[in-house]
Amino acid sequence: MRGERIVLYTDGGARGNPGPAAVGAVAYDAAGKELFRLSKYIGETTNNVAEYRAVVVGLEALKKRLGLRKTKEAEVEVRLDSELVARQLNGAYQVKEEHLWPWFMRVHNLRVAMFPRLCFTHIPRAQNAQADALVNAALDAQDAVGR
Repeated sequence: MRGERIVLYTDGGARGNPGPAAVGAVAYDAAGKELFRLSKYIGETTNNVAEYRAVVVGLEALKKRLGLRKTKEAEVEVRLDSELVARQLNGAYQVKEEHLWPWFMRVHNLRVAMFPRLCFTHIPRAQNAQADALVNAALDAQDAVGR
């Protein structure tokens, strides 16, 4: 059975590396209708961990939105501007940094259990402006709280 096609844009970033970090995600159905958008402050971490966490947060939100059956049938493309993370998740690059392994495995386990038709696409940063804006909004909000 063919499920719906969904595009999920994710981004994660840290101000400083490591530093205060946040994630953002926006999902669209095949018709271009927005399914959800989210942003979340995640504390102090590195840019690469934030990128992985954005994928995890986005996939978990998509799972919650679609439910188990639709999630397993959906063709999901995650678009992200981190070439390293996209290539690691696609198997083109090895995960050599030990601190990234737990996040790589969380994405792998989500793929196996919930998203059998999942792929990852590296896109230029300019094409990921909405997810990037969500990251910056969460970081700006956290900065305002900290003042």
